[in-house]
This record gives sequence, structure tokens and C-alpha cells, in this order.
Amino acid sequence: MDATQLIVTDSNFQNAHPIGEETRKKVQQNLVPLLKQGNIVVVTGFIAANEQGVTITLGRGGSDYTSAILGDALDAAEVWTWTDVDGVLSADPRIVPNARVIPELSYNEVSEMAYFGAKVLHPKTIRPIIERNIPLWVKNTFNPTHPGTRISQDPPSVPGKITAITTIHKLSIITVAGRGMLGVPGIAARTFTAVAHQDTSVLMISQSSSEQSICFVIPTENARAVVKALEEEMALELIRNDIDRVWAVDNMAVLSVIGAGMRDTPGMSARIFGALGKAGINVVAIAQGSSEYSISMVVSAEDADQVVRQIHHDVIEIEKGSE
Repeated sequence: MDATQLIVTDSNFQNAHPIGEETRKKVQQNLVPLLKQGNIVVVTGFIAANEQGVTITLGRGGSDYTSAILGDALDAAEVWTWTDVDGVLSADPRIVPNARVIPELSYNEVSEMAYFGAKVLHPKTIRPIIERNIPLWVKNTFNPTHPGTRISQDPPSVPGKITAITTIHKLSIITVAGRGMLGVPGIAARTFTAVAHQDTSVLMISQSSSEQSICFVIPTENARAVVKALEEEMALELIRNDIDRVWAVDNMAVLSVIGAGMRDTPGMSARIFGALGKAGINVVAIAQGSSEYSISMVVSAEDADQVVRQIHHDVIEIEKGSE
């Protein structure tokens, strides 16, 4: 069955968003009767139709997204997605050859992992099923007997347990710094408004407690344009020396350590940064979300793989060995 007969979306071509009620209506009319007859229905992924019936695409991760949308509309007990690995892994196996399959994950953990570079799932894939609390399985097409990874709302959580480590490369860290920024309202708002005008997404933000600098991480391809936009926005402050300078440092990577078990567990940061110290790696910036599901740090891109291997060995593998 062509998905254009089932999934109704807005007209945001290449990144369409489903219209839930209309989609549910079409699924109940066109798909459910076939299933009730005992048929196995194969539906095209990645495409849908807008309200005018024009074929449209769902964007990156569109085929997995299709399955989640249909799972939602069908009130499915589970959704399974098939890939080329045994499930969601604790690290990129190209960096850490002995990365292990994670048996169970929470929606929050996998969202953090997808946002910070894990390639198994795109963040929007799980959006339709989170609200309905439908479990998602990630399984391997080439090893179908492997149990895979089950993703749900509240899987068992082990205190202190780190689930995975992810990295994003080809990044730059932008810094706006100046002694005159102290206590001046609106600097941060103006900074990120200028960034937004360049259609640039900010992956991570860190600000000094003295309020004398703001730094944030963006894709390197946008760095030059963002620095120019900030210099234009802060031209008066630069002339008055309220802001000393705006600059970019390229060849950076963001490394994120993720795990629901990190919450309310004393000493997690010490273990992570102890591994960094052992490897002799310098951290440029650090951020932790209020959810406490992850700690992110900016390091030189050339150090990133070594950091991943060190933390994986000192924390995840040692934990696994002690279970």
C-alpha cells in the first residue's frame, strides 16, 4: 500500500509533520480492514501526502518515522525497526570495537543519543510513539534471532549506570567575551537571535559564572557567517570595548555521556573526568542538562576517539564486568 493513502501531513516538503487525526482516520479506513482479513500489508516508507493529496517526503529517518506514525495510528502494542546492527550500541563500533548492545533504554536516553550523534534512530522517529507509550524495538535484519534493544518510557534503571557515549564531529565553538558584559541584560538574547537569523542550530551552550563570556557549539559550515552576524549585532559593544571579541575555534567535537542511572548518583562526574585526566585530554567546555540524563563536553576533534575509548573502558566496560 502506498503511504500517501494513509499518512496526511502539512506541506513542509522534505520535512513533513503528520496531522494525527486525519492520519488516524485514513489508517482506520484503508489499512485496518486489510489487517482484520489477516493480510500482511507492506507500506512504502519515507513518503506521505499533504491535505491536498500532493506526495511529500518526511525527511531523514523517514522510513522509521513512517512505522512510528502507523504504530500510533493503529494503537499498536509495539513497533519494531530493522537495521544493520544488533540494537542500540554503547558506542560507535568503528571507534570502540567491543561496544555492547544495550538491552533496554528509555525514550529520554535514546532521544539524547540521537540528538548527540547516534545514527541508529533519528530523534523525530520516536516522537509519535512517546506520547502513546508504545515500546520500540531495534533489531538486526541480518541477525534476526538477536533480541535487540527495547525502548520504552520507564525501563529498569540502575543507579550510577552510564548507558552510552556519543560524539558529533565537524563542529566549531563560538565565544563572545568581554569584561563589559557583566550584568548587562539582553546580551545572551541578542547573541542567539543573531545565530537564529543565520538558520543555525546550537548544539550546546556554556556560560562563565562571571558572565564575562558565552560560548556555544555549532556546525563548522556555519561558523564564519555566525561570527560575522555577531560582530554586526554587537558592533557598538565592540567599539566601546564592552565586548573584547567574537571568535570561532574549529576542529571541535562534542562528546556526550548518557544514562538515566546518572541522576541523583554522587561521583558520576568524578568518574567521567577521571577517565579524561588519565587520558591527558583537555576539556574546552562542559554542559549538563537539567534532566541530568547526559553530560556533554567539547574536546578537540583529534582527541575525541581516544576520549570515547577511555570512558567506555573505565566506566561502561568495568561496570559490565562487575555485574
